[in-house]
Amino acid sequence: MRSLFPVTDLTTTNPAGAPGDEVRTGPSADREWSLDELAGAYAYPVGPKAGAPWLRANMVSTLDGAAQHDGRSQGISCAADMRIFGTLRGLADVVIAGAETVRLEGYRPARAREAFAARRAGAGQGPAAAVAVVTGSLDLDFSLPLFTEPVVPTLVVTGAGAPADRIEAARKAGAEVVIAGEGARVDPARAVRELADRGLTRQLTEGGPRLLGQFVAAGVLDELCLTVSPMLTAGGAQRIAGGPGVAVPERFFLASLLEEAGFLFTRYRRTDS
Repeated sequence: MRSLFPVTDLTTTNPAGAPGDEVRTGPSADREWSLDELAGAYAYPVGPKAGAPWLRANMVSTLDGAAQHDGRSQGISCAADMRIFGTLRGLADVVIAGAETVRLEGYRPARAREAFAARRAGAGQGPAAAVAVVTGSLDLDFSLPLFTEPVVPTLVVTGAGAPADRIEAARKAGAEVVIAGEGARVDPARAVRELADRGLTRQLTEGGPRLLGQFVAAGVLDELCLTVSPMLTAGGAQRIAGGPGVAVPERFFLASLLEEAGFLFTRYRRTDS
């Protein structure tokens, strides 16, 4: 990985005055950011928000708004993006993903990484983040490593009306089933609460677009880590968030901005977070 450095040395604070939110400066362009420095830059909030659920999303988009190429995000990503991807996972209690994304991206369990071991232990976290799969139908292959080889048990987040045989299959596979909805569909706000009630307050969603759109519409997304890829794809690829729109657009503020090789690594927070 080449040098990762801030585009600007200007400091920008949250309009709402929340402490610790700023455009961060860091290593100069002649060296790369270490994983420990990235972990500090992307640390979850402390202070009044500590202990409450904090949901951040990590997504990538091309210049023309495509969140995928040929159905996957890998083609519009880069090595630095994957380094930040790993850092965000290394800080989270739980990684939340929709079932379609789990299938398309070939999800595997989050790894326990030595680079984050001391930081996680100091924060009272386990060795790795749990993965929570959001699904109404539970149309999942429970023989995959995500369910058979996790460092910590994988969670399946579904509704009370989901097929009983699939719920039983998930439990037999060793997954923890989390009910977060009265029907077959998952209530996104309830999913956030249910995971937080299990001590999983540092929450990270990696999409896909439909799931992120549901979190946005429910008003529960606190932070968006968006990589802007310097590519154009055209075509009909999804945006980073899909589904019904919100009545009034919600304003986020820029918390930090990094750049490498034309890729922009932005971090936006809600103005009331």
